[in-house]
Amino acid sequence: MIGAHYDTLAKPRGFVGANNGAAGTAVVIEAARALQVLPVGSDRREVRFVLFDGEEPAEELPEEVADFYKEGLRGSRAYASAHPDRTAAMILLDYVGNRGLFLPREATSDRRLWTRLLGAADTVGASEFFSAKAGVGITDDHTPFLRSGVPSVDLIDWSYPGHSLTDRLDELSRRSLDGVGEAIVQLADELRAE
Repeated sequence: MIGAHYDTLAKPRGFVGANNGAAGTAVVIEAARALQVLPVGSDRREVRFVLFDGEEPAEELPEEVADFYKEGLRGSRAYASAHPDRTAAMILLDYVGNRGLFLPREATSDRRLWTRLLGAADTVGASEFFSAKAGVGITDDHTPFLRSGVPSVDLIDWSYPGHSLTDRLDELSRRSLDGVGEAIVQLADELRAE
């Protein structure tokens, strides 16, 4: 599964959502288009593309709620609950389009799947955006899948100020979006052939 959240805050407080929402959503859609034209055989595994709503809490910023897992992630929790045992791996795209993109392994992300992603990024010439080093651990739309035993990774440049007026289109980079997209398509194509 390749997924992202498309929602912004229910009560915007100067939050635009160019990277925190729109960038990941755009990469998911373009990955679906790219994989659509690659050869498909009956022996290939299905790739699902899922855009979640309800990642942001209904009333506050994620950093202001006591239990973000319970107050946010409503779409991903519902999907993981409704489709048990239907997902072999989950790739989440969150803050993936900013200039100066740097994606360390989010600390709760599956190490083996992250290593596979690094290999895919190297294959397509996009390794400059990814790091083998671990960053901070966060609760995000991949968490419900991790909790249900699905290997999952979260692509997020946590240094990006996602809940602010600075999250505008002029802060995004086509190179970042392209590099992440190509790496994700390569990884998905490899995984569906297994």
